[in-house]
Amino acid sequence: MPRTTGTYATATTLGESVRAFMPRPLPPADPPLAPICFVELNRRAELALARLTGVSGLAPSVEWLLYSAIRKEALLTSQIEGTQATLTDLFDEEAGLKVSNADDIEEVTNYLRAFRWVQGQVRDPQGLPISVRLLCEAHRRLLDGARGAGKQPGELRRSQNWIGGTRPGNAAFVAPPPQQVAGLLTDLERFIHAADADLPPLVRTALIHAQFETIHPFLDGNGRIGRLLIAALMEHWGLLREPLMYLSGYLKQHQAEYYRRLSAIRGDGDWEGWVCFFLEGVAIASAEAERSIIDVASLITADRKRLLESPKAGPISYRLFELLPMMPRFSVEHVRQRLETTFPTAGAAVKLLQDLGILTELTGQKKNRVYSYQAYVDLLSR
Repeated sequence: MPRTTGTYATATTLGESVRAFMPRPLPPADPPLAPICFVELNRRAELALARLTGVSGLAPSVEWLLYSAIRKEALLTSQIEGTQATLTDLFDEEAGLKVSNADDIEEVTNYLRAFRWVQGQVRDPQGLPISVRLLCEAHRRLLDGARGAGKQPGELRRSQNWIGGTRPGNAAFVAPPPQQVAGLLTDLERFIHAADADLPPLVRTALIHAQFETIHPFLDGNGRIGRLLIAALMEHWGLLREPLMYLSGYLKQHQAEYYRRLSAIRGDGDWEGWVCFFLEGVAIASAEAERSIIDVASLITADRKRLLESPKAGPISYRLFELLPMMPRFSVEHVRQRLETTFPTAGAAVKLLQDLGILTELTGQKKNRVYSYQAYVDLLSR
């Protein structure tokens, strides 16, 4: 007999009467989760996370790795929602260069701002715990000034919403009525901080993400906040020392399956299928991040060796090179400001790295040139 994961409440929205889904509190019951379905997958996922933490020591700077990993997660989680911005667009915007899709970039940079804020709160002993208030504050930062600014930033929704379809009556899923949202989130918060939980942290993270998406507490941004919650829980439970894994890449690659698995929880009570999908994603995304770290470390090591062997290299060119993994696109003026030097000195350092094949000039112009650490950008964009 299939598990029932919720009940239905009648709601009226836009003049239509619809059946809104009301999820039962976590953990799943009647029957409880069957661990035999995910014990081995959980072990593999935890091992992959541990390997990722270990291999991060190969890079000269964890900050270099975080710079790219957090941006890839921000970009990919936004692309799941339809944003068209690319990693190159993001690097250009950060370098002060003109980008054509400014609204898309704003959504990505807002996610970065929300991510950093949540991470700071979770790490600060005096910060907010993972809670409804934390998620609302993250939501406020996510929608600040972006296209969702009119969608009640930082506030739980006060109207009915739905997923799929052109109207509530033909929607694929109708979320809980607005008056039930606060109570459902309180239940979720209670599960997050339950002292007697006997499920592994990664399994709990999978359950919490799915439950959050089912509650759909905001008018906009639910997917991005729900995926940000995954990273916050991994930090909270010490599953990954630094957020080096970009799980949204896996979820984007398997987007149809991602949505199908969430839907199967509500319709068929299939929590096990979702948990297995999530754990497999963590293992695969961790392995991909591990390979990326090795590739980046190898590239930077080889390029640094090339620079050190050059008789023309000096302190300014060394300092410029160390900036490249966190400043992959730039102008000479940008370098001058960052290194607090003269324009001719900055230009000479850039030219040396260009002559060594480390940097590529992108514009072909004599003035206002833009340079790229292109091999690095290509590596991250794969």
